[in-house]
Amino acid sequence: MSEEIKDQLAGQASEAEIVESAPAEPAIEVAEPEAEAASEAETPAPEKKNVAASLVGKTIAELSEIFKEFLSSDDKMVRSHEADSIKSAFYRTLGEVRSKAGTVVDETLDSIEENFKALYADYKRQRAEYNREQDARKAENLETKKAIVEELKVLVDSQEDVSALFPAFRALQDRWRETGPVPASDFRDLNNNYQFNVERFYDKVKISHELRDLDFQKNLEAKEKFCEAAEKLSENENIVSAFGELQKLHEQWKEFGPVAKEFRESIWERFQAATAVINRKYQAHFEEIKGQQKENLEAKTHLCEQLEEIVAREIGSSAEWAAASKEVLDLQAKWRTIGFATKKDNQKIYERFRAGCDTFFAKKKEFYGQFKSEMDDNLAKKEELIQKAEALKDSTDWKKTTEAFIELQKQWKEIGAVSRKKSEALWKRFRAACDTFFDARDKSGGAAGGSNFYANLKAKKQLIEDIKDYTPSDDEAVNQEAAAKFAADWQAVGFVPMKEKDAINASYAEAMKEKFPFWHEQRGGRASRGESRPMSVKDQLVRKYNALQQEIETYENNIGFFANSRNSEAIIKQMRKKIEKSKEDLAALKEQIRKEETE
Repeated sequence: MSEEIKDQLAGQASEAEIVESAPAEPAIEVAEPEAEAASEAETPAPEKKNVAASLVGKTIAELSEIFKEFLSSDDKMVRSHEADSIKSAFYRTLGEVRSKAGTVVDETLDSIEENFKALYADYKRQRAEYNREQDARKAENLETKKAIVEELKVLVDSQEDVSALFPAFRALQDRWRETGPVPASDFRDLNNNYQFNVERFYDKVKISHELRDLDFQKNLEAKEKFCEAAEKLSENENIVSAFGELQKLHEQWKEFGPVAKEFRESIWERFQAATAVINRKYQAHFEEIKGQQKENLEAKTHLCEQLEEIVAREIGSSAEWAAASKEVLDLQAKWRTIGFATKKDNQKIYERFRAGCDTFFAKKKEFYGQFKSEMDDNLAKKEELIQKAEALKDSTDWKKTTEAFIELQKQWKEIGAVSRKKSEALWKRFRAACDTFFDARDKSGGAAGGSNFYANLKAKKQLIEDIKDYTPSDDEAVNQEAAAKFAADWQAVGFVPMKEKDAINASYAEAMKEKFPFWHEQRGGRASRGESRPMSVKDQLVRKYNALQQEIETYENNIGFFANSRNSEAIIKQMRKKIEKSKEDLAALKEQIRKEETE
């Protein structure tokens, strides 16, 4: 327990003793909430809470400056709770900053912390010296008051004329009031001894009624002012401050002697009534704080449960870690908006929450440590594929090299992610090598048995124009034969560049649909090249099924090829839609083929 808290508890005990030792007047009970245990050391007063609230959101540098300003104040020794609040806020904020920084060493933070430590250590030395001085002063006051009591005894036992003794008696009372506090352990006996001899002076010494009545009147006037002050305190919204002021009034009340007998009971009841009002408010205030602290504990427990649920998750990707981190930071922000729990629970619930945060960020750090290692391995693998692709890009062995590039593209797709800073550059190198080879192959006609893709494209465009120029005959058989020939000619033409395939096929289908509606309904050409009769429905379905399967494989291969390109999202999205649609058509074709086989 700190010296300040000890002093506070001792001060409260002495105040209660003042009330209990009132001679010749009814005793008053200055009740403290929940008996003797309530103190500012156990339950934060609004002033302290306001100080702590004002520090929320401050940076460690700002908190350090606030502490420097505090050290320059003249009354810093009696505001020790502010020093403790600033220190608590400083290290809490420093811990949060370092938690976010992870293992990165920040020399600026270390410097600010060391400077703050030095300032706080100097303040602690000053405060220890201040406390020692206060203890020494109390010890001196004790000896002074003991001497006053001894002088009072001599005065009471003196047989001199009362008129001569009374000024000396007043002087002793004034000296007693002017002398400061004494150690709490000596207060009761010393005060009782003093009050006993004061009463002896009034009751046993033969003083004149005129002087006694005058003294009674002065005491009454003073105590009426104490009653007015106590009644005014009941209007103070800061009940903790009001309660502290009330204890001072009780202390001062005992410094004055009795009043006339007819006023003793009434003046004391008035003072007691004002005291009771403040005591009730004081009790209610701490009951309210306890209720709020209970709600705060429940709210913080709920945050701990949410945090522990996040910690228990199996998180396997950067995106999931980013989302979970945001949730944890949001919980930390909510935590800072909730006030203290009860003293016995506040530290426990904080340690539970802190442990959850530490576990979460430790798991995150471990994940990214492994993730970085995996990305380094992936980087090495992709650089190896790039070297192979660049070595093959100028090859003219079209068939063998095409197969090699397809295999390289497949391997590229299977390799995981690399650092975002290097991903785009790696992809551009790999894509450039692939494009160099395939562009050269297509222009030279080095694929599909030596046919030229661009020549095939030109031939198919001409064939579409021929279909459009065809004039349908009135003889349906003639039209059937013409459609079959156009279809056979189309199939005879080789492959076109991949990027032109969809557009040219669509143009062909549209031209055939316009000139030969019956052919469009059949959705097929001839059963085989060179046949003069139309294909059967089943043959047409099987042929379309096989073509559709080949298209799906091509699309899927292209998705793997484009997957790592930053600017290919739209292309990949379009391909995925085509794959989904083609698979739906494939399932429908399979069902149609099954029906044809059973009929």
